[in-house]
Amino acid sequence: MNSRLAAVGAKLDAPLLITNLTNVLYLTGFESSNAALLVEPGGEATLYTDFRYIESARAIDGVHVELLKRAIISDLAGKLPSSVQFEADALPYAQWQALAEHSGDLVPARGIVEGVRAIKDEDEVAKLRHACEVADRGLDALTREQWTGRTERELAWRLRELLHEAGADELSFDSIVASGPNGALPHAHPTDRIVERGTLVTVDWGVRIDGYYSDCTRAYSTGDLPDRLREAYDVCLEAQQRACDNIKAGLTGVQADALARDPITDAGFGAEFGHGLGHGVGLEVHETPRLSTESTDTLEVGQAVTIEPGIYIEGLGGVRIEDLGIVRADGVELLTALPKTLTEVS
Repeated sequence: MNSRLAAVGAKLDAPLLITNLTNVLYLTGFESSNAALLVEPGGEATLYTDFRYIESARAIDGVHVELLKRAIISDLAGKLPSSVQFEADALPYAQWQALAEHSGDLVPARGIVEGVRAIKDEDEVAKLRHACEVADRGLDALTREQWTGRTERELAWRLRELLHEAGADELSFDSIVASGPNGALPHAHPTDRIVERGTLVTVDWGVRIDGYYSDCTRAYSTGDLPDRLREAYDVCLEAQQRACDNIKAGLTGVQADALARDPITDAGFGAEFGHGLGHGVGLEVHETPRLSTESTDTLEVGQAVTIEPGIYIEGLGGVRIEDLGIVRADGVELLTALPKTLTEVS
Protein backbone atom coordinates (compact mmCIF):
# COMPACT_ATOMS: atom_id res chain seq x y z
CA MET A 1 0.00 0.00 0.00
CA ASN A 2 1.38 3.41 -0.89
CA SER A 3 1.41 6.37 1.49
CA ARG A 4 -1.32 8.23 -0.41
CA LEU A 5 -3.78 5.36 -0.13
CA ALA A 6 -2.85 5.03 3.53
CA ALA A 7 -3.50 8.73 4.11
CA VAL A 8 -6.95 8.53 2.51
CA GLY A 9 -7.75 5.26 4.25
CA ALA A 10 -6.97 6.86 7.61
CA LYS A 11 -9.73 9.41 7.00
CA LEU A 12 -12.45 6.84 6.19
CA ASP A 13 -15.06 5.24 8.41
CA ALA A 14 -16.67 3.55 5.40
CA PRO A 15 -15.42 2.55 1.93
CA LEU A 16 -15.06 5.39 -0.58
CA LEU A 17 -15.82 4.94 -4.28
CA ILE A 18 -13.57 7.29 -6.24
CA THR A 19 -14.69 8.24 -9.75
CA ASN A 20 -12.72 11.47 -10.19
CA LEU A 21 -10.05 10.26 -12.63
CA THR A 22 -7.49 12.77 -11.35
CA ASN A 23 -7.95 11.35 -7.85
CA VAL A 24 -7.52 7.83 -9.23
CA LEU A 25 -4.30 8.95 -10.93
CA TYR A 26 -3.02 10.62 -7.76
CA LEU A 27 -3.66 7.60 -5.56
CA THR A 28 -2.49 4.84 -7.90
CA GLY A 29 -0.49 6.32 -10.77
CA PHE A 30 -3.05 4.83 -13.16
CA GLU A 31 -4.04 7.21 -15.97
CA SER A 32 -7.14 6.21 -17.91
CA SER A 33 -10.33 7.61 -19.37
CA ASN A 34 -12.41 4.91 -17.69
CA ALA A 35 -11.70 3.79 -14.15
CA ALA A 36 -12.98 3.74 -10.59
CA LEU A 37 -11.27 3.02 -7.30
CA LEU A 38 -12.74 1.64 -4.09
CA VAL A 39 -10.69 2.54 -1.01
CA GLU A 40 -11.41 0.79 2.27
CA PRO A 41 -10.81 2.24 5.75
CA GLY A 42 -7.15 1.56 6.35
CA GLY A 43 -6.23 2.03 2.69
CA GLU A 44 -6.77 -1.30 0.93
CA ALA A 45 -7.98 -0.51 -2.58
CA THR A 46 -9.55 -2.13 -5.63
CA LEU A 47 -9.06 -0.60 -9.07
CA TYR A 48 -11.74 -1.16 -11.69
CA THR A 49 -11.33 -0.62 -15.43
CA ASP A 50 -12.37 -2.12 -18.76
CA PHE A 51 -10.61 -4.36 -21.27
CA ARG A 52 -8.79 -1.50 -23.01
CA TYR A 53 -6.78 -0.62 -19.90
CA ILE A 54 -6.70 -3.84 -17.90
CA GLU A 55 -3.09 -4.76 -18.69
CA SER A 56 -1.86 -1.33 -17.62
CA ALA A 57 -3.96 -1.59 -14.46
CA ARG A 58 -2.46 -4.96 -13.56
CA ALA A 59 0.98 -3.36 -13.59
CA ILE A 60 -0.01 -1.04 -10.72
CA ASP A 61 1.49 -2.09 -7.39
CA GLY A 62 -0.44 -2.12 -4.14
CA VAL A 63 -4.00 -2.41 -5.44
CA HIS A 64 -6.37 -5.21 -6.36
CA VAL A 65 -7.55 -5.02 -9.96
CA GLU A 66 -10.89 -6.12 -11.40
CA LEU A 67 -12.01 -6.16 -15.03
CA LEU A 68 -15.48 -4.73 -15.61
CA LYS A 69 -17.59 -3.85 -18.60
CA ARG A 70 -17.02 -0.51 -20.28
CA ALA A 71 -20.00 0.91 -18.36
CA ILE A 72 -18.07 0.54 -15.11
CA ILE A 73 -20.53 2.18 -12.74
CA SER A 74 -23.49 0.16 -14.01
CA ASP A 75 -21.42 -3.02 -13.78
CA LEU A 76 -20.42 -2.15 -10.20
CA ALA A 77 -24.04 -1.83 -9.09
CA GLY A 78 -24.81 -4.65 -6.68
CA LYS A 79 -21.13 -5.52 -6.16
CA LEU A 80 -20.30 -2.80 -3.63
CA PRO A 81 -20.37 -3.04 0.17
CA SER A 82 -23.70 -2.33 1.89
CA SER A 83 -22.64 1.21 2.77
CA VAL A 84 -20.39 3.21 0.46
CA GLN A 85 -19.31 6.82 0.29
CA PHE A 86 -19.13 8.39 -3.16
CA GLU A 87 -17.57 11.56 -4.51
CA ALA A 88 -20.57 13.85 -4.64
CA ASP A 89 -18.77 16.41 -6.79
CA ALA A 90 -17.66 13.84 -9.38
CA LEU A 91 -20.39 11.22 -9.81
CA PRO A 92 -23.06 12.24 -12.38
CA TYR A 93 -26.67 11.83 -11.31
CA ALA A 94 -27.38 9.18 -13.94
CA GLN A 95 -24.53 7.05 -12.62
CA TRP A 96 -25.69 7.59 -9.06
CA GLN A 97 -29.09 6.29 -10.11
CA ALA A 98 -27.50 3.19 -11.61
CA LEU A 99 -25.73 2.49 -8.34
CA ALA A 100 -28.70 3.34 -6.15
CA GLU A 101 -30.98 0.81 -7.87
CA HIS A 102 -28.83 -2.13 -6.79
CA SER A 103 -26.72 -0.87 -3.88
CA GLY A 104 -27.20 -0.22 -0.20
CA ASP A 105 -26.55 3.10 1.47
CA LEU A 106 -24.81 5.64 -0.76
CA VAL A 107 -23.31 8.41 1.37
CA PRO A 108 -22.14 11.61 -0.32
CA ALA A 109 -18.60 12.72 0.53
CA ARG A 110 -16.63 15.78 -0.48
CA GLY A 111 -13.00 16.78 -0.39
CA ILE A 112 -11.50 13.65 1.16
CA VAL A 113 -8.93 12.91 -1.54
CA GLU A 114 -8.61 16.57 -2.47
CA GLY A 115 -7.56 17.38 1.09
CA VAL A 116 -4.73 14.85 0.86
CA ARG A 117 -3.80 16.01 -2.65
CA ALA A 118 -3.51 19.59 -1.45
CA ILE A 119 -0.38 18.79 0.59
CA LYS A 120 2.45 18.37 -1.89
CA ASP A 121 5.44 16.15 -1.14
CA GLU A 122 8.90 17.25 -2.24
CA ASP A 123 8.72 15.23 -5.46
CA GLU A 124 5.55 17.09 -6.39
CA VAL A 125 7.14 20.41 -5.43
CA ALA A 126 10.07 19.60 -7.72
CA LYS A 127 7.68 18.94 -10.61
CA LEU A 128 5.81 22.18 -9.95
CA ARG A 129 9.09 24.08 -9.78
CA HIS A 130 10.21 22.59 -13.10
CA ALA A 131 6.92 23.58 -14.75
CA CYS A 132 7.32 27.12 -13.44
CA GLU A 133 10.91 27.35 -14.68
CA VAL A 134 9.90 26.22 -18.18
CA ALA A 135 6.99 28.67 -18.23
CA ASP A 136 9.27 31.50 -17.12
CA ARG A 137 11.76 30.73 -19.90
CA GLY A 138 9.04 30.75 -22.53
CA LEU A 139 7.59 34.13 -21.63
CA ASP A 140 11.03 35.65 -21.04
CA ALA A 141 11.89 34.71 -24.62
CA LEU A 142 8.72 36.42 -25.86
CA THR A 143 9.60 39.67 -24.06
CA ARG A 144 12.70 39.89 -26.24
CA GLU A 145 10.58 40.08 -29.37
CA GLN A 146 8.44 42.88 -30.83
CA TRP A 147 4.95 43.13 -29.28
CA THR A 148 3.51 46.35 -30.67
CA GLY A 149 2.00 46.02 -34.12
CA ARG A 150 1.24 42.34 -33.59
CA THR A 151 -2.16 40.96 -32.63
CA GLU A 152 -2.97 39.38 -29.29
CA ARG A 153 -3.72 36.15 -31.12
CA GLU A 154 -0.33 36.20 -32.87
CA LEU A 155 1.50 36.77 -29.59
CA ALA A 156 -0.42 33.96 -27.88
CA TRP A 157 0.46 31.56 -30.68
CA ARG A 158 4.12 32.61 -30.57
CA LEU A 159 4.13 32.07 -26.81
CA ARG A 160 2.79 28.56 -27.35
CA GLU A 161 5.71 27.84 -29.69
CA LEU A 162 8.26 29.23 -27.25
CA LEU A 163 6.83 27.26 -24.33
CA HIS A 164 7.09 24.02 -26.26
CA GLU A 165 10.63 24.92 -27.30
CA ALA A 166 11.42 25.48 -23.62
CA GLY A 167 10.24 21.96 -22.74
CA ALA A 168 6.51 22.07 -22.04
CA ASP A 169 4.49 18.88 -22.52
CA GLU A 170 1.40 21.01 -23.09
CA LEU A 171 -0.10 24.30 -21.97
CA SER A 172 -1.96 24.53 -18.67
CA PHE A 173 -4.71 26.40 -20.53
CA ASP A 174 -5.03 28.65 -23.56
CA SER A 175 -2.76 31.57 -22.74
CA ILE A 176 -4.36 34.96 -22.14
CA VAL A 177 -2.82 37.91 -23.95
CA ALA A 178 -5.00 40.94 -23.27
CA SER A 179 -4.04 44.46 -24.33
CA GLY A 180 -5.65 47.83 -23.79
CA PRO A 181 -9.36 47.64 -22.86
CA ASN A 182 -9.27 43.85 -23.21
CA GLY A 183 -7.06 43.81 -20.12
CA ALA A 184 -10.14 44.75 -18.10
CA LEU A 185 -11.50 41.24 -18.77
CA PRO A 186 -9.99 38.82 -16.21
CA HIS A 187 -10.49 35.84 -18.54
CA ALA A 188 -10.04 37.55 -21.88
CA HIS A 189 -9.43 35.49 -25.00
CA PRO A 190 -6.74 36.65 -27.44
CA THR A 191 -8.29 38.59 -30.31
CA ASP A 192 -7.18 40.23 -33.53
CA ARG A 193 -6.70 43.49 -31.63
CA ILE A 194 -3.30 44.97 -32.47
CA VAL A 195 -1.11 45.76 -29.46
CA GLU A 196 -0.64 49.52 -29.38
CA ARG A 197 1.86 51.81 -27.72
CA GLY A 198 1.13 53.27 -24.30
CA THR A 199 -0.92 50.54 -22.66
CA LEU A 200 -0.67 47.42 -20.48
CA VAL A 201 -0.62 43.88 -21.85
CA THR A 202 -1.59 41.17 -19.38
CA VAL A 203 -0.31 37.63 -20.03
CA ASP A 204 -1.66 34.68 -18.04
CA TRP A 205 0.06 31.42 -18.98
CA GLY A 206 1.35 28.11 -17.71
CA VAL A 207 2.60 24.70 -18.76
CA ARG A 208 2.06 21.06 -17.82
CA ILE A 209 5.07 18.82 -17.29
CA ASP A 210 5.02 15.29 -15.83
CA GLY A 211 1.37 15.79 -14.98
CA TYR A 212 1.82 18.97 -12.93
CA TYR A 213 0.78 22.48 -13.88
CA SER A 214 2.17 25.97 -13.49
CA ASP A 215 0.12 29.15 -13.45
CA CYS A 216 1.52 32.68 -13.60
CA THR A 217 0.52 36.17 -14.76
CA ARG A 218 2.51 39.27 -15.61
CA ALA A 219 1.55 42.61 -17.13
CA TYR A 220 3.88 44.62 -19.37
CA SER A 221 3.79 48.20 -20.56
CA THR A 222 4.24 49.23 -24.17
CA GLY A 223 5.38 52.75 -23.33
CA ASP A 224 4.20 55.57 -21.10
CA LEU A 225 0.90 54.66 -19.45
CA PRO A 226 -2.17 56.76 -18.62
CA ASP A 227 -1.91 57.86 -14.99
CA ARG A 228 -4.84 55.67 -13.91
CA LEU A 229 -3.26 52.51 -15.38
CA ARG A 230 0.13 53.28 -13.87
CA GLU A 231 -1.50 53.81 -10.49
CA ALA A 232 -3.42 50.54 -10.83
CA TYR A 233 -0.19 48.68 -11.59
CA ASP A 234 1.64 50.15 -8.61
CA VAL A 235 -1.24 49.41 -6.24
CA CYS A 236 -1.63 45.86 -7.54
CA LEU A 237 2.10 45.17 -7.22
CA GLU A 238 2.24 46.51 -3.67
CA ALA A 239 -0.77 44.40 -2.69
CA GLN A 240 0.61 41.28 -4.34
CA GLN A 241 3.95 41.70 -2.63
CA ARG A 242 2.24 42.21 0.73
CA ALA A 243 0.44 38.90 0.27
CA CYS A 244 3.64 37.12 -0.82
CA ASP A 245 5.47 38.46 2.24
CA ASN A 246 2.81 37.48 4.76
CA ILE A 247 1.03 34.31 3.63
CA LYS A 248 1.94 31.34 5.82
CA ALA A 249 0.47 28.17 7.25
CA GLY A 250 -2.36 28.74 9.72
CA LEU A 251 -3.96 31.67 7.90
CA THR A 252 -7.48 31.14 6.63
CA GLY A 253 -8.23 31.63 2.97
CA VAL A 254 -10.18 34.75 3.93
CA GLN A 255 -7.24 36.19 5.88
CA ALA A 256 -4.85 35.50 3.01
CA ASP A 257 -7.21 37.19 0.56
CA ALA A 258 -7.44 40.25 2.80
CA LEU A 259 -3.68 40.76 2.69
CA ALA A 260 -4.03 41.95 -0.91
CA ARG A 261 -7.66 43.06 -0.93
CA ASP A 262 -7.37 45.59 1.90
CA PRO A 263 -4.68 47.80 0.31
CA ILE A 264 -6.41 47.63 -3.07
CA THR A 265 -9.65 48.74 -1.44
CA ASP A 266 -7.90 51.46 0.55
CA ALA A 267 -6.46 52.82 -2.71
CA GLY A 268 -9.94 53.13 -4.20
CA PHE A 269 -9.82 50.08 -6.49
CA GLY A 270 -11.86 47.67 -4.38
CA ALA A 271 -14.70 47.47 -6.89
CA GLU A 272 -12.18 46.64 -9.64
CA PHE A 273 -10.86 43.54 -7.82
CA GLY A 274 -13.77 41.15 -8.16
CA HIS A 275 -12.22 37.69 -7.90
CA GLY A 276 -10.42 35.78 -5.17
CA LEU A 277 -6.72 36.09 -4.42
CA GLY A 278 -5.80 32.57 -5.45
CA HIS A 279 -6.27 28.83 -5.57
CA GLY A 280 -4.41 25.57 -5.26
CA VAL A 281 -2.46 24.06 -8.17
CA GLY A 282 -1.13 20.56 -8.81
CA LEU A 283 -2.45 17.77 -11.01
CA GLU A 284 -5.16 20.29 -11.94
CA VAL A 285 -4.87 24.02 -12.52
CA HIS A 286 -7.53 24.71 -9.90
CA GLU A 287 -7.39 22.70 -6.69
CA THR A 288 -7.92 23.08 -2.96
CA PRO A 289 -7.40 25.46 -1.16
CA ARG A 290 -9.16 28.67 -2.13
CA LEU A 291 -7.95 32.11 -1.11
CA SER A 292 -11.00 34.34 -1.29
CA THR A 293 -13.64 36.18 0.70
CA GLU A 294 -15.78 33.02 0.54
CA SER A 295 -13.10 30.47 1.40
CA THR A 296 -13.65 27.90 4.15
CA ASP A 297 -10.04 26.63 3.96
CA THR A 298 -7.08 27.07 6.28
CA LEU A 299 -3.60 27.09 4.75
CA GLU A 300 -1.33 24.16 5.57
CA VAL A 301 2.35 23.48 5.06
CA GLY A 302 2.98 22.00 1.63
CA GLN A 303 0.04 23.49 -0.23
CA ALA A 304 0.73 25.05 -3.63
CA VAL A 305 -1.21 28.30 -4.09
CA THR A 306 -1.43 31.15 -6.55
CA ILE A 307 -1.27 34.75 -5.35
CA GLU A 308 -2.95 36.82 -8.04
CA PRO A 309 -4.65 40.11 -7.23
CA GLY A 310 -5.96 42.10 -10.18
CA ILE A 311 -7.41 45.51 -10.97
CA TYR A 312 -9.68 45.83 -14.00
CA ILE A 313 -10.78 49.25 -15.24
CA GLU A 314 -13.57 48.99 -17.80
CA GLY A 315 -12.77 50.65 -21.12
CA LEU A 316 -9.17 51.40 -20.16
CA GLY A 317 -7.26 48.26 -19.22
CA GLY A 318 -6.20 46.10 -16.36
CA VAL A 319 -3.40 44.40 -14.49
CA ARG A 320 -3.00 41.07 -12.74
CA ILE A 321 0.20 39.90 -11.08
CA GLU A 322 0.38 36.24 -10.16
CA ASP A 323 2.94 33.96 -8.58
CA LEU A 324 2.74 30.29 -7.67
CA GLY A 325 4.25 29.33 -4.33
CA ILE A 326 4.47 26.63 -1.68
CA VAL A 327 3.07 27.39 1.76
CA ARG A 328 5.68 26.93 4.47
CA ALA A 329 5.36 27.26 8.24
CA ASP A 330 6.87 30.75 8.26
CA GLY A 331 5.97 32.05 4.81
CA VAL A 332 5.58 31.12 1.17
CA GLU A 333 8.29 29.87 -1.19
CA LEU A 334 7.70 31.32 -4.65
CA LEU A 335 8.31 29.02 -7.61
CA THR A 336 7.76 31.67 -10.30
CA ALA A 337 10.62 34.10 -10.77
CA LEU A 338 10.06 36.59 -13.60
CA PRO A 339 10.46 40.22 -12.46
CA LYS A 340 7.35 42.03 -11.26
CA THR A 341 8.56 45.60 -11.46
CA LEU A 342 6.89 47.27 -14.43
CA THR A 343 8.76 46.19 -17.56
CA GLU A 344 8.41 47.79 -20.97
CA VAL A 345 8.25 45.71 -24.12
CA SER A 346 8.81 47.12 -27.57
